[in-house]
Amino acid sequence: MAWYLGKRLLQLIPVFFGATFLIYFMVFSLPGDPIAALFGDRQPSPQVIEQLRQQYNLDKPFIIQYLLWIGGVFRGDLGLTYSGLPVSSQLAQAFPITARLAILALVFESIAGIVVGVIAGLRKGKLFDATALVVSLLLISVPTFVVGFLLQYVLGINLGLFRVTVSGQAPWSELVLPAIVLASVSFAYIVRLTRASVAENVSADFVRTATAKGLPRRRVVGVHIFRNSLIPVVTYLGVDIGNLMVGAVVTEGIFNIHGVGGTVFQAVKLGEGPTVVSFVAVMVIIFMLANLLVDLLYAVLDPRIRYAK
Repeated sequence: MAWYLGKRLLQLIPVFFGATFLIYFMVFSLPGDPIAALFGDRQPSPQVIEQLRQQYNLDKPFIIQYLLWIGGVFRGDLGLTYSGLPVSSQLAQAFPITARLAILALVFESIAGIVVGVIAGLRKGKLFDATALVVSLLLISVPTFVVGFLLQYVLGINLGLFRVTVSGQAPWSELVLPAIVLASVSFAYIVRLTRASVAENVSADFVRTATAKGLPRRRVVGVHIFRNSLIPVVTYLGVDIGNLMVGAVVTEGIFNIHGVGGTVFQAVKLGEGPTVVSFVAVMVIIFMLANLLVDLLYAVLDPRIRYAK
């Protein structure tokens, strides 16, 4: 296991450099001059423009810009926005909010999706199974902003169970409804993945063998069927962690949440390249660590899987 972990960590190094290089290249290849856009309709002097271009290394070749930026990342310096604010301070304000939102969404979609999927898989072809498939298909088909506005109107305005907007501090209690909206599509996919995996494993040879040995139904379902059925679900959850962190732009916009999604969206509109690449670099690290955790969980869920040299 230690050998495999070391190998996977070494594989993440070129992935990190490759992903951040592509992101940096795409962001800074966008047309337009961010320094000129900073002044709007005003016309600054050429000396001021040249000073700002030197300050943000925009007068240097692209590869030099990237190396200076990546060097600052390893030193813990994410640079400054074009308005002079540290990118790290923006990240420190936005990241905890989106992290709380993503954690709540992940807990909801994991627990609810797996429970519904297991029951539907064990009752394949019955009413509960058909209902779960129809509801999950509706959630996948309906856009997230429609689900958000609908739940906001019904649960927030009509019933008064939740706040329709989130305050600046974004406490856990106010993020419950946005988390449900954010997790709605992933919940539907997890239900369908779990249901299909459970329905397939119910008739597998190892399940029939366990049943023939006289093992209790609870143990057959809880150990043999459940653990083996979680492998594709865990794979999806590992990918979805990154999606929840960066895919919350619509949800954060509906509920007025000042998190990572909203900050990156505003930075793209304003041409704030340093903010975009720094935020996305952090998301790349989270994405890689989440997938590393998924790989390690495979050995826990399926004892047949052994990562050995």
